[in-house]
Amino acid sequence: MEALIEDFVAYLRLERGHSEKTQSTYAAMLNKFVAWVRQQGVDCWESVKMTHLQDFLQWERQRPLATEPSDSKRRLSPESVYLEIAALKSFYKFCENERHLENNPAEILSLPRRWERLPKSLNGEEIKRILAPEKPESPRTLCDLAILELAYASGLRLSELRNLRLEQLHLEAGFVTVIGKGDKERVVPVGRKALEALERYLAAGRPSLVNSKSPGAVFLNQRGKPFAAVTLWLRIKQKVKRAGIERNVTPHMLRHSFATHLLENGADLRVIQEMLGHASIATTEIYTHVGSSRLRNVHQRFHPRG
Repeated sequence: MEALIEDFVAYLRLERGHSEKTQSTYAAMLNKFVAWVRQQGVDCWESVKMTHLQDFLQWERQRPLATEPSDSKRRLSPESVYLEIAALKSFYKFCENERHLENNPAEILSLPRRWERLPKSLNGEEIKRILAPEKPESPRTLCDLAILELAYASGLRLSELRNLRLEQLHLEAGFVTVIGKGDKERVVPVGRKALEALERYLAAGRPSLVNSKSPGAVFLNQRGKPFAAVTLWLRIKQKVKRAGIERNVTPHMLRHSFATHLLENGADLRVIQEMLGHASIATTEIYTHVGSSRLRNVHQRFHPRG
């Protein structure tokens, strides 16, 4: 059963161009299903019935979380259940198209409506504090500031910041080329402050971090290597903490702030979609909900009959 999952993951990687995170997430969810269904006496995909899928999803919804105390009432989130159903449906569709399986018991599984969680963004004062230059200046502080300035100025994902290479910088022209999800390339403008931070880092910070084995990545850690995802995440969190901001700020919040602030200041939604690298305008439209919710709050606070 695991061999067919490996074929499916290869399909996601080679033909669909999905990210490593998507590949590993789908593989983990499918392997979890395999472990569960084997406990029910099923040892091949041909023997899996619709009732097995339904019983597994029901068990997933009700089981205690492994990371929680035994008496905890918390259960798997609707988003996680949604992903499990999506993984099963995608896997079976692949098996059907490739003639690996004759039947598709996941065909009639319905995806639950996803609860739209509005993205959190930072306000202007928080952005100002996070992007304030630090003293004394060092290669590390210059690197941190350049990362944060670029994340906010251009809306790059964490993975895009990590993988950004020197040849993708076109600072004189004021833009960077970004390789996003599915290896899709896009051109994103870079603001004046971010350009200044990048130029300062490249001139006075990065040369001190480079060694003979350093690759062409723009951002390097203290050992002259590209950042691991968790290390870059921690560096951003540490910079936020040094700025005196107590709330939980994630790297993705800078991307959300980029989009939200553009929309609030009149940018066209299609332009924001292009800069974010969203394949569908529907993904970008969530920011219109953010804008309308803020307008509603302002109306309630200041209108006599709000």
